[in-house]
Amino acid sequence: MRGAIFLLCLTAAGCAVTGQPFQRQRAAANEAEIYLYRPYSYAGSLLRPPVVCGDSVARLGPGGYQVFKVQPGTVTCHTETEAADEVEFDTRPGGIYYLKEDIGWGVAIGHSHLYPMDSDKAQTEIQKCCVLEPGSIVEHQG
Repeated sequence: MRGAIFLLCLTAAGCAVTGQPFQRQRAAANEAEIYLYRPYSYAGSLLRPPVVCGDSVARLGPGGYQVFKVQPGTVTCHTETEAADEVEFDTRPGGIYYLKEDIGWGVAIGHSHLYPMDSDKAQTEIQKCCVLEPGSIVEHQG
């Protein structure tokens, strides 16, 4: 019974990942921030494909978000399941950028899509997301 209540609360809150609700982080003055988020959706909920931004990688569940603190310049973010998707950002010091992940239909497995988002739309959507637990973002081993 408790499990059903917990699941109901989790669904109502919009976070399928465990962690704190969205809070803006502050990067150093010489860094930029890329907020990767995945709004809650039951479709593709078991998939957590890696999303690589610069030298870091994160695997988001539905309703999760992660912030990448990157050096200014051109930063490429990409993901791949059956198909690949890639987005480039020209970042500046102190800049804040938003990247939405969405899982669409595929032949054998869902496709991960990345969408750069404007700040206003992203702020509305990311408020319903929870940050990944510490240790869920790791340095990319290229």
